[in-house]
Amino acid sequence: MIFAVFMISVSSGSGVSQYTNVKNTMNQLHITSLYPKNKNGQTYGSSVYATSLETEPDLILATGVDGTEGYLLRKDMEGELPKTLEEAIAMQNSRSPEGRDIPLYDKDGETVIGVFRVGGE
Repeated sequence: MIFAVFMISVSSGSGVSQYTNVKNTMNQLHITSLYPKNKNGQTYGSSVYATSLETEPDLILATGVDGTEGYLLRKDMEGELPKTLEEAIAMQNSRSPEGRDIPLYDKDGETVIGVFRVGGE
């Protein structure tokens, strides 16, 4: 296993914005170095190595309902986010106890090869 150490120098200016820039740069280095990219520039692989949601690949390795191994689009996993508390409660109350199905893709991020179930009992 190869480990790399990156040193980023921060000089004058706003400490908060520079910290954010350094953090974003480190997250991008982490994502770029850990995951390969497909022809569309999407990273793909297991999320087991991700240290936060920001460092997960664009396509996350998963096993579909029928045992097919493929990838989930991170944005499909996250789903629609509520904008208000009332909207969050309504979304929670309208969820099916069986969960929801999302597409399972080949590593190209385009070809649907199965279905993955999110949630459920």
